[in-house]
Amino acid sequence: MAGQQFQYDDSGNTFFYFLTSFVGLIVIPATYYLWPRDQNAEQLRLKSLRRVHGRCLWYRLRLMKSQQSIVPTLKKAALLFGWAVFLFLAYKVSKLDREYQEYNPYEVLKLEAGASIAEIKKQYRVLSLKHHPDKGGDEAMFMKLAKAYSALTNEESRNNWEMYGNPDGPRVTSFGIALPAWIVDQKNSMLVLLVYGLAFMVILPVVVGTWWYRSIRYSGDQILINTTQLFMHFMYKTPTMNMKRLVMVLTAAFEFDPRSNKEAIIRPTDNIEVPQLIRELGNINVKKKEPPFCYPYSLKARVLLLTHLARMDVSENVEEDQRFVMKKCPALLQEIINVGCQLTMMATSRGGLRAPRLSSIENCMKLSQMVVQGLQEAKSPLLQLPHFEEEHLRYCISKKYKVRTLQDLVSLKDSDRRNMLRFLGEEKYEEVLAVLGSFPYINMETKLQVLDDEDSNNITAGSIVTVTVTLTRKRMSEMFEKEEDAPPSTEETNAEEQGDAKTNKTKVWQNKNKGAKKAAKSKKKKLTKKKPVTQQQAKGDKAKQANGNVAGNDVAAASKAEEDDLSDKGSESDEAEGNKDSPSERDEESDKQSDTEVDEIAGDDEEEWEALQQSIQRRERALLETKSKVTHPVYSLYFPEEKQEWWWLYIADRKEQTLVSMPNHVCTLKDTEEVELKFPAPSKTGNYQYSVILRSDSFMGLDQIKPLKLEVHEAKALMDNHPQWDIPETEEEEDDQEDSDGIEESEEDEEDND
Repeated sequence: MAGQQFQYDDSGNTFFYFLTSFVGLIVIPATYYLWPRDQNAEQLRLKSLRRVHGRCLWYRLRLMKSQQSIVPTLKKAALLFGWAVFLFLAYKVSKLDREYQEYNPYEVLKLEAGASIAEIKKQYRVLSLKHHPDKGGDEAMFMKLAKAYSALTNEESRNNWEMYGNPDGPRVTSFGIALPAWIVDQKNSMLVLLVYGLAFMVILPVVVGTWWYRSIRYSGDQILINTTQLFMHFMYKTPTMNMKRLVMVLTAAFEFDPRSNKEAIIRPTDNIEVPQLIRELGNINVKKKEPPFCYPYSLKARVLLLTHLARMDVSENVEEDQRFVMKKCPALLQEIINVGCQLTMMATSRGGLRAPRLSSIENCMKLSQMVVQGLQEAKSPLLQLPHFEEEHLRYCISKKYKVRTLQDLVSLKDSDRRNMLRFLGEEKYEEVLAVLGSFPYINMETKLQVLDDEDSNNITAGSIVTVTVTLTRKRMSEMFEKEEDAPPSTEETNAEEQGDAKTNKTKVWQNKNKGAKKAAKSKKKKLTKKKPVTQQQAKGDKAKQANGNVAGNDVAAASKAEEDDLSDKGSESDEAEGNKDSPSERDEESDKQSDTEVDEIAGDDEEEWEALQQSIQRRERALLETKSKVTHPVYSLYFPEEKQEWWWLYIADRKEQTLVSMPNHVCTLKDTEEVELKFPAPSKTGNYQYSVILRSDSFMGLDQIKPLKLEVHEAKALMDNHPQWDIPETEEEEDDQEDSDGIEESEEDEEDND
């Protein structure tokens, strides 16, 4: 009777199959994920950035790292070694003889299946004469021929082969285990047990425990939980945090403590170099005894941060530690902002808690800019450019040019700009223009509405207001082109003749609608003199402007629309006076007006519905899409790591110094980005003045503030009895009558059936 049998691989053949498969499962995925990417692509990218970012610290460090690093070479060597082992095992497996082959006597005799006995005997006679050992044939082959002949000529053997695939009948099923027999040998039992115990009872628990211990110490943003709690404590303790206090809180993070972070280092030379730097810096609150500000690691980190902001020269050891601190600062500042937002939400929802002031959160954003650019708060943003030093600023802030910002520098004519920067050579001047042209210029457009409401432009008390902000990134080099291509206006030419062109020239960064606003105001005054506007019209215009539009829109277009409306109303009144004697015509006109009003209402509803569907689809796409956070590299002369352009966008009440919407960290603004900011409308009716604020986390002097006017109305009262539930009494009587008639008819039918 057939059975089953398990046996280990004594010869080691099947073990090679297992080993080859195991090595292949490791080598193939490892090659796909770990093989160093094309170094030429990275070199080409760095080469394309050389003209603008060639002087940046991170660029120079990246070049040195790519030239000195041997990690890619080691990875390639390890992967190639793995492939060599895999190919060797595959070659060895291919040379192994197949130990188990399917036995087919017809194939041995070179006959087709189902051949007759006569054909079998004839073929056996021919082959046996050929392979007989006495005639110089192969003895092994002759034995196979004899066995096949006996299997096919014997009726019982032939039936066994046809039924079971074996001339001897059913055989034992054998399963081979792809492990060599010495593993289960009694002599090696202690060694195998030791290896198993070491692998599964020591190494595996240690690896899992290390991973778990590390994971519970860090937040999702890879910030130590203790650091987050520290920030929470000081943000709640000091709602109004100035820049000095913020620097102390930032450098007290446990990321800089060697006991919590092994990357942080306390050197023996710190006792000499740190006090020397403290004397050069001056007053940095060294005598403050409040923990953890008085701890050595916190004091050292604070000194390194302040020397970075002051652009001081330090030794090599201090410079290495300074780079480590600077790399950690942007993420830690983002964590402080997150903590401030959490405290603000808790204070708003629960009450009784002290929320951080708006100035504290904005100081974090400013400090992030300062860290990336290596500048102190009071320094000029022009020092972000290459070849600009403190002594050169006197050429810029002179009475003739009055250039204090990057925008002022861009708005100058090329001839004036070259004359002002005459202290630069031609090559350095071209480099300054290339760097300045790579800086971002953000165009910000806002749209105010209440989504999922019948009247999206009507803001009621307590409703959820959505401000859709469209950000479009441009390069300042485009502003250069606009300045060069724009023809000079008559005002500028007159100003040049008078010798005062700089004061009268309209700059690109200023609102170009100032002249239009003045003209619109004068037109409005004239219009009000010609024909008075009723009180209802004034209220309607005011509501439209407050509910849908942000301050800073084109007022000239609104004034033109008012002129058209007034002219249309005047013509309509004249027509009405001329048609007083024809009542039928008046009725027809009233019908036409009612029809057009219905059509306009239907058209508005369709537009609102389409806008709502588009917003829903946009939100769904935003949830599904995963955008890359790689936007544009930041030009930073002193930051040790490549930084991408990111922005903070939020709404604030600058009068009350509070956040209206939580800051949105926009990390995907490459060309155009649409961001929705939501906040609850105030519970009291009235007019409110907010600000939509865009701040860079990397550049100084590129922040934008746009006013946002909000007019809150009373919420609509809920209807107790909706019209659709009001059923007239006649309809109820008719329904009752129909029910009674139906009952009577059913009773009559039952009687007939009986």
